[in-house]
Amino acid sequence: MLDGAPLTLDVLDRLYEHRLHVTVGDRLWQQVDRGQAAIMAILQSDRTVYGVNTGFGVLKNKRIPAHQLDELQRNLILSHAVGVGPPVPDEIVRWMMLFKIVALCHGYSGVRRRTVQCLADLLNADLLPIVPTQGSLGASGDLAPLAHMVLPMMGRGAVRDGGRERPAGEALAAHSLEPMTLAPKEGLALINGTQFMSAYAAALVIRAQRLLKHADIIATMSLDGLQGSVAPFDEDLHRVRPHAGALRVARNVRRLMAGSTILESHANCEKVQDPYSLRCVAQVHGAVRDAVAHLCEVVEVELNSVTDNPVVFDADKVVSGGLFHGQPLALPVDYLAIALTSLASIAERRIYLLLSGHDGLPELLMRDTGINSGFMLPQYTAAALVSESKVLAHPASVDSIPTSLGQEDHVSMGATAATKAWRVMDHAETVLAIEMMCAAQALDYRAPLVPGIGPRVAHAEIRREITHAESDRAFGDDIQRALTLLRSQRVARAIEAAIGPV
Repeated sequence: MLDGAPLTLDVLDRLYEHRLHVTVGDRLWQQVDRGQAAIMAILQSDRTVYGVNTGFGVLKNKRIPAHQLDELQRNLILSHAVGVGPPVPDEIVRWMMLFKIVALCHGYSGVRRRTVQCLADLLNADLLPIVPTQGSLGASGDLAPLAHMVLPMMGRGAVRDGGRERPAGEALAAHSLEPMTLAPKEGLALINGTQFMSAYAAALVIRAQRLLKHADIIATMSLDGLQGSVAPFDEDLHRVRPHAGALRVARNVRRLMAGSTILESHANCEKVQDPYSLRCVAQVHGAVRDAVAHLCEVVEVELNSVTDNPVVFDADKVVSGGLFHGQPLALPVDYLAIALTSLASIAERRIYLLLSGHDGLPELLMRDTGINSGFMLPQYTAAALVSESKVLAHPASVDSIPTSLGQEDHVSMGATAATKAWRVMDHAETVLAIEMMCAAQALDYRAPLVPGIGPRVAHAEIRREITHAESDRAFGDDIQRALTLLRSQRVARAIEAAIGPV
């Protein structure tokens, strides 16, 4: 129910990967009506207003006759639906549609109720426009992907309906929905905005928050498996460098490691310090948490903002500005890709340590090697994903290519930042799933000693899906099982049921 209350990431977390049903409240409809009345007043006054009765971009000075205004909006959508590449995931398309409805309901875009309801009808029927991933510069709004989102409203383009792709006109008819003709300003209002970037950014935040819980849990599995020290997570130590993320991670590690007899077994050993990938978990994981926290703040502002152009305050005040520019999102999304690459990188180093035969573990985490390669190759996969992530982590936001014959002379490339970060997220999840699989194997060799409560509960959940290996098998299948388990959040939920939020 959209009633004017802010849209939050907590709400979106509960909605992630689920179908949506949107109802617009009366107060928001009144705001929509007010904006549309302003556009009607402008048309009756015969004033020249950008996007209402002019061309777009470099064609801003070309006045369009009244009898061609509907055609102007139709042509805008058709000409801008030039995206290429693989389709956007369904969960992102749903949020693009939701966020556009929220943006239009602020009442500053000048659209009709019917237009908002048409988009809501598509969303409620789960008729998801086929939107290509490439084509947005992240500046004059996410023009190309949003144009593909709008095509089905006009009975054009294609949608995914019940998991299969079909022509939009056919799908609308099957659901008793009518295509519509866009009125003045409506096409521009629908494609100006950051909803493509915002949808990706919001989903990335949610996935990152979930992954960070697992990262701390999995690191403690490796810490116990490698007989590491908990001393670097001392509370007093972190108080003298009190970064919020590091404090949180150190506290998590202390709680997760509680009850470990593995720790007790080597309390007085001769090792002075662990390698950085164990000793600096709080610093690295904590810095990633801080990066995610910053993106959270930016995304929640963006979700509840107007990103249209021009902005219709009333019939006498229509302001052309740059609210559509994606730089506020592009920078922290690039930062997230860098942070996730760091998270995957330190996890891959812990995988390497687990395989190295140190601290009493069998080399390659298997006793009978030679005829068996053990866990050698999962580390290769982790290394390959980390290497690719390092390339993808190059910030898109430092680039800009002028378009529209120089009218749009600085663009954010925020859409590219978002789709790159999505791939980096996939890689980071997979690398941590591989570490989880390897750490569980290491913990098997520590029996009958007992790991901390976090590693213990995690190990039990993993062993329900993946058995101990004493000979080679299709470890690729095990990686997929581990990844599915990680994404299901079963491990984190089981641990949080025991010790509270991680």
